[in-house]
Amino acid sequence: MTVNALFVGSGRDWDTYAPALIAAFARLPRHVVLKADHAPDTVDYIVMAGSHIIEDFSPFIRCKALLRLWAGVEDIVHNETITFPICRMVGGGLDQGMVEWVVAHVMRHHIGMDRHILGQDGIWRDGFVPPLAEDRPITILGLGALGTACARALSALGFPVTGWSRTTKDISGIRCLSGPVGDALTQAQGVILLLPKTPDTEHILNAETLAKTAKGAFVLNPGRGPLIDDDALLAALDSGHIAHATLDTFCTEPLPDSHPYWAHPSVTVTPHIASATRPRPAADVIANNLQRGEEGRPFLHTVDRTAGY
Repeated sequence: MTVNALFVGSGRDWDTYAPALIAAFARLPRHVVLKADHAPDTVDYIVMAGSHIIEDFSPFIRCKALLRLWAGVEDIVHNETITFPICRMVGGGLDQGMVEWVVAHVMRHHIGMDRHILGQDGIWRDGFVPPLAEDRPITILGLGALGTACARALSALGFPVTGWSRTTKDISGIRCLSGPVGDALTQAQGVILLLPKTPDTEHILNAETLAKTAKGAFVLNPGRGPLIDDDALLAALDSGHIAHATLDTFCTEPLPDSHPYWAHPSVTVTPHIASATRPRPAADVIANNLQRGEEGRPFLHTVDRTAGY
């Protein structure tokens, strides 16, 4: 029996992911045909990289699931023409890639790396000794797969880690909180944002919550741009309450060249590269979920339409 999988994405996405997907599908017991031009009424699964390429999914009358190659689903989760399950990417190299980006930038700020790397001007700067990790409390907002992986990695390095999530989690070695987000931010010296974009998380980092952090704290945002009230963060940076912000995601992307983040001396902009889906492990995740569908088993990583992720 042939299974038709429709690839949705740009030509670049096809070149990146199609070879790995085809190889992963070839290992399945059923014959899977991956194409970018299946007729809608013949499609069994949609494998989606790009966004806003399809607005009306109603012609896909026999589709069993939309399998997303990315973690984010905010662009499709509220599309009422999608009447079949949406499965977001969990794994696929995203967790390890995020751990590496987060740990790198936490350590950069923790040991004061910039003062030496950027200060190659003949001045011997030996007057700064950073605290040990055990004296630098870190808060992670968001304890999904990515937040949990980062929390464990930072805890293993000796940082006291507090994690906040909408529902209470229990992670060994991590102080897990829910409820008022300010409780998790109180006296945090580093804040990492790894929440999804929902109406409840928009501007979760604002003037009130930023004020809860320790003076001189740093902020990392590899999550979603709207999690931050930009004006409030810029004010906190200007006042010195926040020492530095390293931002990978923004409300508008690419970040406009006129945006004040570009010129601010206490902001580092990275171009939404904190973690990317890697083709080979992502293809394995997609193939596994497709096979589960063919066997009548529940899909993994299905999106809760009410929660938005």
